Amino acid sequence: MTELPICGKVNIRGSADNTHFTGSTAQAFGLALPLEPNTLTRLGNAICYWLGPDEWLLHCPIEEVDSLIESARSRLDRIHHALVDVSDYYTVLRLDGPDSEGLLNKGCPLDLHLSQFPVETCAQTRLGNASILLDRRGKAPFFDIQVRWSHAEYVWDYLDSAMKTL
Repeated sequence: MTELPICGKVNIRGSADNTHFTGSTAQAFGLALPLEPNTLTRLGNAICYWLGPDEWLLHCPIEEVDSLIESARSRLDRIHHALVDVSDYYTVLRLDGPDSEGLLNKGCPLDLHLSQFPVETCAQTRLGNASILLDRRGKAPFFDIQVRWSHAEYVWDYLDSAMKTL
């Protein structure tokens, strides 16, 4: 288990049915918003997570956040939307290894078997008492856990304790 270096994070809100909105955000961010539930899109250093029918979370290099938001706002002029820099709101913990799936299943209600939670899948869920965004990054169990900074220590300690009981 490791904590990943800080990256830029932008919460995006808008109508997925509005092609001007989806096209403009794709131009501004350099990748399309994922439109299918619990999926993500990836291009280079950028990853965009589907959070709901009108909400996404973009990960990008921290030094690009302001320019990306500015570019998107100028393209979305007169289109209903919200763009919020949440870079300092979440941290990302990476969990990998042969027991990571079983370890997460000790506190997560999702079925994380590869057949049910395939690679490039993401889901908002719980780990113990913390709300998280979980995504699977590889067939050899490899998960990123996004959690609020204020709950990161709790999640770390929860997983550390669970590791001792495997």
